[in-house]
Amino acid sequence: MLVQRLGAPSDFDPLLERVRDARIVMIGEATHGSYDYYRLREQLTRRLIAEQGFDFVAVEGDWPDCDRVNCSVVGAAGGLADPQTALERFERWPTWMWANAEVARFCRWLRAWNLERPEGERAGFHGLDVYSLWESMQAIFDYLGEEDPASLEAAQEAYRCFEPYGKRVEEYGTASRFVSARCEEEVVRLLARTREQATADGPDRFSAWQNAEVVAGAERYYRAMIGGGPESWNVRDTHMADTLDRLLDRYGPDARGIVWAHNTHVGDARATEMAADGMLNIGQLARERQGRDAVALVGFGSYRGNVVAAPRWGSPAEVMVVPPARDGSVERRLHELMPERAVLVFGGPDEPEWVTGAADHRAIGVVYDPTFESWGNYVPTRLAERYDAFIWCDEATALHPLPALTTPGEMETYPAGV
Repeated sequence: MLVQRLGAPSDFDPLLERVRDARIVMIGEATHGSYDYYRLREQLTRRLIAEQGFDFVAVEGDWPDCDRVNCSVVGAAGGLADPQTALERFERWPTWMWANAEVARFCRWLRAWNLERPEGERAGFHGLDVYSLWESMQAIFDYLGEEDPASLEAAQEAYRCFEPYGKRVEEYGTASRFVSARCEEEVVRLLARTREQATADGPDRFSAWQNAEVVAGAERYYRAMIGGGPESWNVRDTHMADTLDRLLDRYGPDARGIVWAHNTHVGDARATEMAADGMLNIGQLARERQGRDAVALVGFGSYRGNVVAAPRWGSPAEVMVVPPARDGSVERRLHELMPERAVLVFGGPDEPEWVTGAADHRAIGVVYDPTFESWGNYVPTRLAERYDAFIWCDEATALHPLPALTTPGEMETYPAGV
């Protein structure tokens, strides 16, 4: 194991050497609301793009919202001149995950970097997630209305199937348990038409196909969510892994991608109790599909600090105090052993027992109650097996949300919240 004190972007050199041959680098976060994680992840990502030629960033966000950001950062026709304006249009709660000053700064840098390069060499920004059923449906209508009006019927049939449930599609999931309410056949027909369209080149055709994949994934997700258990989690992470694969194919045989998501998605589930509970995640799937040497998984953690989160589902975000990590946890050990900021690169025969053995590892979602620290908010983890590297911030501060539009909380990500 190698330990490098972090004080400047150049201190990421040992980690950059470790990931030099990786096709995918996944960079996690222990919360969705810590400035330090976002800022350090931005610094690492800039170097991966500028120095190692990575082709895109794919985040734990909705495809349609992130597609507006992508059009801005690549300078596409009709794209917004300022990526922050696109981020401020994120409406789904919790908006602060991506509509924040830290992501805006990165996206402004990415646009400036891209505009100095030919169109075919520009790095994209994409969403991996599965929740945007209605937004993706609308995007398909907009595309087919201009490009292929003859295919509108398939989209309208799918829309009509979901329409009785309004935008509370969890009611669709409930109904599908008791009556023949499934929209699966209509969604499959829609997916087949948009896949056929996507065989021709063009970013708009690919985006329409991806939106159809979101609709199909969302239909499966909402049915699975009502049943409880690990299935809805697995549907979601499998959809994210499939989307990542499509992006790699889209960008070409030598494409390389960066993923931004919570540690619970990035860190290999097989090195945690998630596996015993029947859960998988995108980090595990990428290793299985691409081969371990082609994938680098980077986690984050801190001992204490402040975080932006919400006390209840759908409620306004607030800055909360994160108490010191509990005894015996990964974070308590790192607090005792590491400098204030450091990067740990795992590998080699001399790994200490405290990174190969199991210990509690803190995970804070968009809903957080610090009083649960004594019995919740931790995932037993074998650190050096779950990640290839780990970025440590002894004390993390709260990020800075943008004044984005907000809709009332919905069930879409409940109860996982990560």
